[in-house]
Amino acid sequence: MSELPQEVEDDTGSYQSGLPGFLGTIDEWIAKTEAVILAAGVILMAINTCANVIGRFVFGESLFFSGEINRILIILITFAGLGYAARHGRHIRMSAIYDALPAKGRKVLMIFISLFTSMVMFFLCYHAYGYIETLYSRGRILPALGLPIWWIYIWAPVGFAVTGIQYLLTAIKNLTSKDVYLSTGVIDGYADTETEV
Repeated sequence: MSELPQEVEDDTGSYQSGLPGFLGTIDEWIAKTEAVILAAGVILMAINTCANVIGRFVFGESLFFSGEINRILIILITFAGLGYAARHGRHIRMSAIYDALPAKGRKVLMIFISLFTSMVMFFLCYHAYGYIETLYSRGRILPALGLPIWWIYIWAPVGFAVTGIQYLLTAIKNLTSKDVYLSTGVIDGYADTETEV
């Protein structure tokens, strides 16, 4: 048996929140914003890297700011991707025990996992904010771009907070529904892939 999560999608194939009303609208808006940020970040990193390689090998001179831009984009993609992965039930899971449990056991374990992960994300958010305060107080700047270093780390607490909220909402979704949800929009499902054609 292999796990095949079933993501809730609308007719256009885009993400549809499993949350009702206003919360669902906000969740969908955040999901679209994250998708745009991730896509733009990856494209900009590719363009920046290609431009730097062309500059180095064709014109004999690298872009002096290329490394800093890629550093900023990696941080942005990493922390924007945390919430995106949680929303789509894509985080790595060790599921040997989970898979062996009956549906009610999986539901209880998923509620515990979601609440515990939410608490960890809020804990990390708190400490990431403290780290940004430390960077701000030191007044360091990026050498090439001249930007304050604390600006590029703002995505860390934001990403942790969004991910913590997403896991908290997943726990609530599992408490209020009959199915087991990996996230607010992804139902846990099983299928035998050996018999599928």
